[in-house]
Amino acid sequence: MGGLLTYDVTVDWTGADERGTASYTGYSRDHEVRVEGKPTLLATSDLKVRTDVSRHRAEELFLGSLAQAQMLWFLRTAAKRDVVVTSYADKATGTQRVEGAGSGPFVDVVLRPHVTYADPGITEELAARLHTEAREYNHLARSVTFPVHVEPVAVPLPTA
Repeated sequence: MGGLLTYDVTVDWTGADERGTASYTGYSRDHEVRVEGKPTLLATSDLKVRTDVSRHRAEELFLGSLAQAQMLWFLRTAAKRDVVVTSYADKATGTQRVEGAGSGPFVDVVLRPHVTYADPGITEELAARLHTEAREYNHLARSVTFPVHVEPVAVPLPTA
């Protein structure tokens, strides 16, 4: 068994007023997510009750974390295989089943990375192996109970 890492995050409800949670529809869901020494994320609820849509939602940050971890593992995997990546962008989608009380579990996530390589001769087979290996190491994807699929999108090579 390996060592353990610990992460600290502060979540502070900033939407409180003198009425507090006296009414379900009467209180703000606004809050801040802070990590010491880093910019504060302004956040809110995914529900449409008193929600500021300009703020981040936990579900979005969760999905972003899965995609971010996949990208970082992919870049590491490519570098270790001497494959030069020049760009990486992911258009991830998470699906959540809504059950009682308007909440429910995520049922799957699909990551759709668009990757550009310095070498136009990188084969689809090699690219697929890099994505598969990165997915196997993605510690966040390995921590959830629903499937996290990686469906790379082929980036057209520039024509001469």
